[in-house]
Amino acid sequence: ILNYDIMARFRRRTCIILLLFILFICSIMMALKTLRPDRAGFGDPFGLGLLPELQQRTVLLDSKQNSLNRAQGDTVTRATNLHSIAVNTMKASMSPVKRLEQELSSPNYNFHIFYYTWYGNPQFDGKYIHWNHPLLPHWDPKIANNYPKGRHNPPEDIGANFYPELGSYSSKDPTVIEAHMKQMRSASTGVIVLSWYPPGMADENGEPTDDLVPVVLDNAHKYNLKVTFHIEPYKDRDDRSMYHNVKYIIDKYGSHPAFYRHKTSTGRLLPMFYVYDSYVTIPEIWANLLTVSGSQSIRNTPYDALFIALLVEERHKHDIHRSGFDGMYTYFATNGFSYGSSHHNWATLKAFCDSNNLMFIPSVGPGYIDTSIRPWNNHNTRNRVNGKYYETAFSAALLVRPEIISITSFNEWHEGTQIEKAVPKRTGQVVYLDYKPHKPNVYLELTQKWSEKYRKEQEQWLM
Repeated sequence: ILNYDIMARFRRRTCIILLLFILFICSIMMALKTLRPDRAGFGDPFGLGLLPELQQRTVLLDSKQNSLNRAQGDTVTRATNLHSIAVNTMKASMSPVKRLEQELSSPNYNFHIFYYTWYGNPQFDGKYIHWNHPLLPHWDPKIANNYPKGRHNPPEDIGANFYPELGSYSSKDPTVIEAHMKQMRSASTGVIVLSWYPPGMADENGEPTDDLVPVVLDNAHKYNLKVTFHIEPYKDRDDRSMYHNVKYIIDKYGSHPAFYRHKTSTGRLLPMFYVYDSYVTIPEIWANLLTVSGSQSIRNTPYDALFIALLVEERHKHDIHRSGFDGMYTYFATNGFSYGSSHHNWATLKAFCDSNNLMFIPSVGPGYIDTSIRPWNNHNTRNRVNGKYYETAFSAALLVRPEIISITSFNEWHEGTQIEKAVPKRTGQVVYLDYKPHKPNVYLELTQKWSEKYRKEQEQWLM
């Protein structure tokens, strides 16, 4: 009986100790949980920090806690600290954009990103624009007959292989413009390369968009972004019309604080213009505008600028030099599609540019697919490989140590080169591609990662 009582007491004591131990462990875990900030599920593998929204919330909580700690420390300063907390809270509620701007990654003005404002919907434009893109026929009628014809029918059926998180939006929608600026800034890009046609002109599937430029500039300025212009191949583009249009842009928009100017090696601050399909115009015409002795020379005038030509074929590099351009870019996000877009040719192009006092601006992209508008163009599709394709392009660009890297694109949805947020979507007829297994902002995060890497490597190059 004595042994039985001893064993019973021992078991009770053991159970009580175990119960207290479990409670102790649970209390520690709860305490740790309250101290640990929530992190985004995606991002940690890439060494990324908190998302801007979470970062904003954490910083505000930390700020309040620090203020309270100081208030408890000294009775003389308590009133002052409480007043400071009240003022800061009022400021936070009065200027959310400014507060958010401080939370986001700093802009990298050597990261330029191509941006399109040609989208429309019935709410803001009275009809769909560009989302209802036609299916483009192949130039060979025999091949064209094997593919569907017609045009897309938004909002469920759009001219893209991915579907935007913002839906079939209008580029005029103020909330869309704001969201785009926030996304581009969160990606640590610095310069928006805005697709531009002269007033009253547009691409064959769009409508004029020059009236949107002031809105883009104003919103870019809120996020400390800059805007430069991607001059599209408008009708009758030549030396005379280019002089007129460059003058128009600088006179109308050049005084805006968001208007981009690039600091040259000689210390000059000059506007920059990317010229799409520049090779369509012969070098002699360009030389009239871009050389000092040209008949329409813009050099050494108030409208002088840096003009960047599109290089597609290898021979274009000599034409670009003869034309008087200041540099070249490659635009296309399809590795192997053209000489210029092939990563393995970038070192040769950079060497040519260095020896001829030209800028070389490689264009990197996350992938390419345009079969929603060119159903016969499967052979040019480049799979994103969950972000690996994009990272490979950045890695190739950094190897040649460029002064500027351009990104194709923020929102060219027709060609599937966008890094804008996309979401999974399935309709009765279409299953859209998406960024799974990652989140809709994966390509913004990757861009931010490589922006920081580029910044650090640039510091090493300059040493």
